[in-house]
Amino acid sequence: MQPLKSESGAPQEELFRNRLDQILNRKHPLFLLSNEIDWSVFDEHFGLLFEFKKGRPALPTRLIVGLHYLKHTFNESDESVVERLLENPYWQYFCGFEFFQHDFPLDRSSLPRWRKRLGPSGLEKLLKETLETAKKKKLIGAVEMKKVNVDTTVQEKAIAFPTDARLYYKARRALVRYAKRNDIELRQTYERVAKLALAKQGRYAHAKQMKRARKRTKLLRTLLGRIMRDIVRKVPQPDHRLQHLLEIAGRIFNQKREDTNKIYSVHAPEVECISKGKAHKRYEFGCKVAVATTSKNNWVVGSQALHGNPYDGHTLLKTLTQVTRLTGVIPNDVYCDRGYRGEQPPEVKSEIHLCGTRKKISRSERKWERRRSAIEPKIGHMKLDNRMDRNFLLGKDGDQINAILAGCGANMRKLLWSFYAFIFAFIYGRRTRYTRFSIVSRAC
Repeated sequence: MQPLKSESGAPQEELFRNRLDQILNRKHPLFLLSNEIDWSVFDEHFGLLFEFKKGRPALPTRLIVGLHYLKHTFNESDESVVERLLENPYWQYFCGFEFFQHDFPLDRSSLPRWRKRLGPSGLEKLLKETLETAKKKKLIGAVEMKKVNVDTTVQEKAIAFPTDARLYYKARRALVRYAKRNDIELRQTYERVAKLALAKQGRYAHAKQMKRARKRTKLLRTLLGRIMRDIVRKVPQPDHRLQHLLEIAGRIFNQKREDTNKIYSVHAPEVECISKGKAHKRYEFGCKVAVATTSKNNWVVGSQALHGNPYDGHTLLKTLTQVTRLTGVIPNDVYCDRGYRGEQPPEVKSEIHLCGTRKKISRSERKWERRRSAIEPKIGHMKLDNRMDRNFLLGKDGDQINAILAGCGANMRKLLWSFYAFIFAFIYGRRTRYTRFSIVSRAC
């Protein structure tokens, strides 16, 4: 059914309660920002995803969208953002409530259901609206969007480090769990034997007794093979879920060290092993994310997850397509590092600048090429402050959704800083040379 409308007007029982806009500080940045965002856009865009006369009414669109903005702005989980909503009146006003709420307005499980219904393409509307709000406040213009910085990073998945012994153990445990839930009588589950073998394998490997560690790894692999064969004998026609588990377990059982497209997680088989040449972290397990920011003030104008571990130069067309889709502007100049070397497809109409490859350039061009490195700390802040360092969302769609919402959180932090900077410039503007725009660019 269609989502409920936000509260409007005071019912009879609310006559003796104060409204939130009467008791809150009207100069608070979150209060000001909530009045700048055009929330009706989300009602028009997301209302088409719900049937009119079927099921119970959906939650208000502003409540769900506001919670996702707050979650990635302040680095909260689904559980904690709902808990903090109950005790923070500014968050409640931001999410569309007129009176202070004393009970939980929703369950945290509503958030993943909304993300699944909207998908990555629908959640791009949240990132686009942050840019539209920045345009409305004249913090960003079409001229600034003509020059963008592009780079890639790795968004790690919430999985344990994938050793062979651990993968054999977890694949066996997943098959045993499915058999118990579906009343499949196994000859033996090997629960205690496998648990002891995994513990001893880790101890032997830590003590550099590799021959003993390999024996325990071989034992875990043998136990996995026994469980797989036992299930295949007793369930000749498995359902879709069991067939999927057997395929993953079979790939884990047969994969070798030098193989490609290996499985690194039972619950997240889409995870890839990516090596970016870092000294402190040689391998990262997740997916590649392409990020695009404006060269001048580092507004995030593109953020998307790319599976298959593509070469950086091959991701440029998709990145610029997303930038054009979100901003409505085709960038003229794109500044990249040397990882984007190579011939670009003819569909790329922008001029690609590979920073550090040319010696004789003008002073202006050298300034913009040096400005390219500003995207590096921006990616670091997106990981540290906006939940892109470790993705807990399920599947490939979860990777794309988390990357998009991390960009939303980064832009929301800049919007909040713009109100702080405006107050600072109003009070101290006569004694300093800073304006609200320069303060925002330096603070974010």
